[in-house]
Amino acid sequence: MLAFENDYSEGCHPRILEAFARTNLQSEPGYGTDCFCSEATERIRRACAAPEADVVFLTGGTQTNQVVLDALLKPWEGVVAAETGHVAVHEAGAIEATGHKVLTLPQHDGKLDAGELEAFLAAFWADENHEHMVFPGAVYVSHPTEVGTLYSLAELEALSAVCRARAIPLYLDGARLGYGLAAPGTDVTLPDVARLCDAFYIGGTKVGALCGEAVVFPAGAPAHFTTQVKSHGALVAKGRLLGVQFAELFSPAERGADGAGDGLCAAEDTLYGALGAHAIQMAERLRAVLAAHGCTFFLDSPTNQQFVVLDNDACERLRKQVRVSFWERVDEGHTAVRFATSWATRPEDIEALDAVLGEVLRG
Repeated sequence: MLAFENDYSEGCHPRILEAFARTNLQSEPGYGTDCFCSEATERIRRACAAPEADVVFLTGGTQTNQVVLDALLKPWEGVVAAETGHVAVHEAGAIEATGHKVLTLPQHDGKLDAGELEAFLAAFWADENHEHMVFPGAVYVSHPTEVGTLYSLAELEALSAVCRARAIPLYLDGARLGYGLAAPGTDVTLPDVARLCDAFYIGGTKVGALCGEAVVFPAGAPAHFTTQVKSHGALVAKGRLLGVQFAELFSPAERGADGAGDGLCAAEDTLYGALGAHAIQMAERLRAVLAAHGCTFFLDSPTNQQFVVLDNDACERLRKQVRVSFWERVDEGHTAVRFATSWATRPEDIEALDAVLGEVLRG
């Protein structure tokens, strides 16, 4: 079976396995106080151009969203998100389980609109009954979005301006941030994200790590954040396992045979940046193949997720040879499916898919 259903089917990049083996018997203290987490923190601060940032390593995306939002929100507050946002649709009520409501707004290709956000916040505060309502206490966005689209720099700046005028934090889910930063035509950089957001995470699970997400608080973490992580059952005793991975991901993409050149570097020059760029190159080949076979695109995505509409019979034939993700029923006869490339996708995988599509779409 060819695998295009997600970007985390493989284990991790070989350099991470090598780093695990190289450091395996080195004794270090626990709970993220080890030298590897410290090294990874410095590397991430440099890549974000945020020298004072607090960086905390967690293990998975839903866990990260739950822990961070619970820390950012007061007990009477909820988080504003697009109706397609991951926290609203695919996290099994993880946010609500902490006592915080997800307040949804309309999505525009998966994105929030700053004008609509401002109107929502203004209407809340103008409502004489707002003391009887869930207060909007934070704003959630993802970049890329759930449908593989990207915010422009102007869109992120507009959202950030609304949040700062209202004194509520802007939180960015970066599960696939590495792929968004490498997408053609994007004008958003990692330092831009750090400048405009109050909290965000750099996703490792989907971008070359075995597991792990690096939460960044550019101006400092909420008070007693480690305690809050612990109360969620999310504080890993062997925090080194996360530190080793991110220290390697944010090392230079190219190293000399003697390990020379292992200094701090910008995001695009890291292994993380290289893995994102590779997945985007594979996605561009994938998109060309899908277009050559006459596939109808469900929407326009510049990232590693590509969505096409297939008739149901063709979809069933395809799924006998290729693992893809069901997205949604378009109508009684058609289904939208997602193809995803990753850091591990090979050119020969795209070539093999090309042959299968020729066979499948002929019926």
